[in-house]
Amino acid sequence: MRTRIAKPKKVKIERGSGNVFADLGFPDAEERLAKANLAHRICSIIEASGLTQVQAAKRLGVDQPKVSMLIRGRLKDFSTERLLHFLVLLGRDVVIDIRDPEDRKHPSMRVLAEA
Repeated sequence: MRTRIAKPKKVKIERGSGNVFADLGFPDAEERLAKANLAHRICSIIEASGLTQVQAAKRLGVDQPKVSMLIRGRLKDFSTERLLHFLVLLGRDVVIDIRDPEDRKHPSMRVLAEA
């Protein structure tokens, strides 16, 4: 018996914009990306601190299911302001820097985090 090896199919690759939410056509793409970046930073701090979800919930003043939602990226119930407050509760400074846009036609909202 002979086994036929299928020819690899050509896959079209498209370069992303750097914002998956914009690439998917969400109207509030910049806010979604900012919230995702904030949540990622919060989750990194929780993990690096060795906190359980219950311990993190206590520190953040929420219940454990909310921490689980945050860790799983379910961010619709979290405002940007609330995520910023979580960072402060986790012992981080939050500095908001307002500056002239790199592209005057397209001002943006970004989260820049130091390591």
